[in-house]
This record gives sequence, C-alpha cells and structure tokens, in this order.
Amino acid sequence: MVYTLAASSVSGGKEKIMISHHTNTEQGHWVLAKMGKRVLRPGGRELTAKLIDELDIKKTDDVVEFAPGIGFTAALTLKQDPHSYTGIELDETAAGNLKSIVNGKNRKIINTSAADTTLDADSVDKVYGEAMLTMQADHRKSEIIGEAFRILKKGGLYGIHELGLAPDNISDETKGSIQRDLAQTIKVNARPLTEKEWSELLEKEGFSIVKIEKNPMSLLEPGRVFNDEGFFRALGIIFNIATHPKERERIMTMRRTFRKYRDHLNAVAIVAKKH
Repeated sequence: MVYTLAASSVSGGKEKIMISHHTNTEQGHWVLAKMGKRVLRPGGRELTAKLIDELDIKKTDDVVEFAPGIGFTAALTLKQDPHSYTGIELDETAAGNLKSIVNGKNRKIINTSAADTTLDADSVDKVYGEAMLTMQADHRKSEIIGEAFRILKKGGLYGIHELGLAPDNISDETKGSIQRDLAQTIKVNARPLTEKEWSELLEKEGFSIVKIEKNPMSLLEPGRVFNDEGFFRALGIIFNIATHPKERERIMTMRRTFRKYRDHLNAVAIVAKKH
C-alpha cells in the first residue's frame, strides 16, 4: 500500500492529503508521508537547500527534477521562477498528485522513468534528483546519470542528494549488512555508496565534480524532525505516529536501523558539471 501526500507549498494553496491504495508493499518513505512528513531526504531540509543554492537556478534556466515525490523540493525550485520546470516521476499516483499542483506556463510532470525521460538531448540547464539513485542497482544508477548527462546542455549542472556510506574504505561485509537491513526495514532495495563511489559514478558518465556537501543521516531523530518540519507540523507528525500503531512500529524499526549504523550512514549532496 502506498500513501502519497501532496505538498501544499508547491501551489501555495491549502494542504490536502491524497491517499492512494496499491497492492504492493508499503515503502518506508510513503509511511512517513502518510504520517505528515514532507521532508523525506536523508540530509534533511538543510542539505536540500544547499543543493538548490549550489545549482544557482536562474530565471532563464530550464530545470528538470528526477523523482519529485511529494513536491517539497519542487516548491523550492519554483520559488526561483525558472524559465521551465519538468518533473520526471515514475510513480503513477505521485505523478497524478503532482500534476494537480505543479501547473502553469512551462511547468509539467512527465510520468516516466528518469532513465528514459523522452526529453531532447542538450535541452536543459539544470537537472537534479534526491533520494532516488540510492534505490537503484548500480547499473541503473549509471543509466539515470547518463540520461542526465544526455539532456543537459554543455556547461549544465547535475545535482544529487543521496544516502551515503562512510568511511570510503568501508568493508564489503559491513556494506552488505547495511544493505540487507535497510531492504528489510524500509521495503526498498537501498544501495547507498561512499562519497568516493558517488563521485566516481558521476565522473564515469562524463561529469566533473563541482561541490560536495554532507550531513548526518538523522532523518528520524527528534531534533532533525523539528528542524525540517517546523514546530507545529512536527507535533502533528508525533501525534499521528502515536495514534497509528502499525505505522509507529514500522517507523521505530527504521529508526533503530538508522541508529545501528549511525557511524556508517550519512547524506551526500554533489553538484557536477557537463563539459
């Protein structure tokens, strides 16, 4: 079952929750969205803001976002009033919700894969995606990064915000344990990489690294929730979790896993350039 929460800040209107039922297993990020959480990125609002700042989105830019989800970062991007915004969203329900709130001249959502956007080559200025490459197998990561390279103009920027592993020389045994535990708890085949591995993956597809930022992986820690969501929304999320036993157990299990590997998990944001 997947629950999708539409972010009100994209359109500036009253927030509305749109719930859709699917037969597939409920994934961790949708459980959190159901409880009212809007910031679902591993490095939180702070790292997302740094990524958008580093992309330096201008009014003349054509911008593409891979997997906008509930539209939180889309709202930050649209505040920059770019020439155009295109969201590439594979999840059909999420795409439908986004289409109802991301609208207007030169603003659109395409329900397709980030590995095959249907966009023209050398056609956009900025591309970014958050917390989506982590969920892909390594060969699929490369396909998506390659697609970003293909659609970007020369000199264009590509930004990612993903789950990271530390240190760079982390053992294969520890990496395997983390991947297995994450898959079991968040119901997604998460495959995070080290900062070095993320950088090498981007460079292999032709990019050069411009900037790297990191944050602790504290997605479900109380301090991060209050910083990301604001005081009153955080209280609402806590109330929702307290009054929904099934979801509470899932979320507490996720937090225990994150805490278990706190010395080896972080969040990495990288901006790379197409030359």
